[in-house]
Amino acid sequence: MPHPLKKGEALRSRYKIRELIGQGGTGSIYLADDIRLQGRLCAVKEVEHNRALPPQFIEQAREQFFREASVLARLDHPNLPKVSDFFSEGPRDYLVMDYVPGKDLRERMLEARHNKTFLPEKEVLRWVAQIADALTYLHQQDPPIIHRDIKPSNLKITPSGLIKLVDFGLVKILAPNEVTITIIQGQGTALYTPLEQYGGDDSHTDVRADIFSFGATIYHLLTNEPPAEARKRFLDTRSLTPPREINPSLSPRIEKAILWAMSLHPDDRPKSVAELRDALLGNQQIPDRLDLQGTRYFPAFQWQPQERIAGYMALTLFTLGLLATVTR
Repeated sequence: MPHPLKKGEALRSRYKIRELIGQGGTGSIYLADDIRLQGRLCAVKEVEHNRALPPQFIEQAREQFFREASVLARLDHPNLPKVSDFFSEGPRDYLVMDYVPGKDLRERMLEARHNKTFLPEKEVLRWVAQIADALTYLHQQDPPIIHRDIKPSNLKITPSGLIKLVDFGLVKILAPNEVTITIIQGQGTALYTPLEQYGGDDSHTDVRADIFSFGATIYHLLTNEPPAEARKRFLDTRSLTPPREINPSLSPRIEKAILWAMSLHPDDRPKSVAELRDALLGNQQIPDRLDLQGTRYFPAFQWQPQERIAGYMALTLFTLGLLATVTR
């Protein structure tokens, strides 16, 4: 693995490294001074590629990085940091963004947990509205852009109260007939990652992946507890604790909207971030046929354990009787 950048080291004779401020599966983020613009701080995202991969895969990943970085540099939204530069040095690629001061929402949530309380629902909904605006802006680009790593630590709140969705390390431009190799790009943080984001490519990933991650993020912010991973829920659909069992002060509407967003199958989720936002704010009806695990169900088959056992026994006896009749 390449060595980390040192304090005082300069990239492109312009970005002087102050300190490491973040690290993840796809690389590191540094705080740096822009030498050409005195007083300007920036965040430098370093993208590392697995050198053990075949050269053609690495080359494909780097080409993809530059295509996507050029798209990000054209974005302009108040809830997104401005991408100002991108370049390579040796085997590493770099993305330069505005540095966003302030705490991230994970820190705010941990403070509430330390104080044995919960973040106020109304305050979280104010943040949700801003995040939804940013995601809607990304998803409405042509082609759409999905962030793929929405989580509390990637949401920073500035001293003025403005939310910024940071870290574009896993962003994906949904260009037609193009496949991202996730072994190169990474998969996001497991607690907030939908099932379809795992695997060898992103051919089944679309904006609904961000909707799942957004819902999982809201779950964590309002309960102080991380949600069960999608992979665990796939094996045991009851592993996700309903939010109101953790935070009884939550409104039923908020719980239903969160679980709708966290549905395991993409088709069961809201079709857009705007639809989820409206559901959270009470302006959108949530499907009635949604159980507390965010999965489709048929009420007639929601048996209690003793009813299920009796049903299995009856089905077994019926099958044995039918077999006896046929074999006579």
